[in-house]
Amino acid sequence: MPKVKTEKKTRIHNEVQKQGIVFNKDFGQHILKNPLVITTMLEKAAMRGTDVVLEIGPGTGNMTVRMLERAKKVIACEIDTRLAAELQKRVQGTPLQPKLQVLIGDFLKAELPFFDLCIANVPYQISSPLIFKLLLHRPLFRCAVLMFQREFAQRLVAKPGDKLFCRLSINTQLLARVDMLMKVGKNNFKPPPKVESSVVRLEPKNPPPPVNFTEWDGLTRIAFLRKNKTLAATFKVNSVIEMLEKNYKLYRSLRNEPIEENFNMQEKVIGILEEQGMSTSRARSMDIDEFMRLLLAFNSAGIHFN
Repeated sequence: MPKVKTEKKTRIHNEVQKQGIVFNKDFGQHILKNPLVITTMLEKAAMRGTDVVLEIGPGTGNMTVRMLERAKKVIACEIDTRLAAELQKRVQGTPLQPKLQVLIGDFLKAELPFFDLCIANVPYQISSPLIFKLLLHRPLFRCAVLMFQREFAQRLVAKPGDKLFCRLSINTQLLARVDMLMKVGKNNFKPPPKVESSVVRLEPKNPPPPVNFTEWDGLTRIAFLRKNKTLAATFKVNSVIEMLEKNYKLYRSLRNEPIEENFNMQEKVIGILEEQGMSTSRARSMDIDEFMRLLLAFNSAGIHFN
């Protein structure tokens, strides 16, 4: 049975190619053709008949059509006008046509409408900015089920102390619960990508964490510059000290507060790290609560990261 379904999907791709559409690798166009993978992704999203679903990079519409059959509406964001036209043609004159809205353009620049779910085979080259555009979108959506390059997916779920734990890991996990769902091999795509893939589920934290994400991102950017070094060593870097000093002086100026006599930013920063017992801590092993505590200590002292 799976073989028959796969042949059906392949026939659709052959028709697309006959019409002169060549998949564009610059846009990360690797079309998911295995109906079993599509079915699993839709099931993991727990889609309801009242849901508005956002899809990024629908391609030839294999997953889009399946979602249109289940959801109230699908908003498909496609940068390639040829594939957008092909997708619209695919549902033209069917009961699914009124349920499809196509946004043509760059997802990263698009003004996103309201949606309940996001389900997508993501163009891998925009994975990181895509994650944060979604997670910082308001109002919050219920969950996202997304296909990524496998190592990227592993970084999303990595924990403190893991080899792949990085700034991406902790920034994502601040904003959402992240679960690895399944591995997907190269042969499930047309054309096959050079890398293996995995599907993850992201559930935004609701309510969102009580933190300014720009400040948080600035702190973790510095801390993970050298994730294996101690924080004391990382924060002694001249460019870091100069940036923090500039921010500090601006902060005091806006509040009409004078700079302290014999002010020394490096001493102030190291003093805060020592007060928090974190001067010998390393970013690779720190959890969200520790970074939250450190950010609060810096901000309370007038030191900002944006």
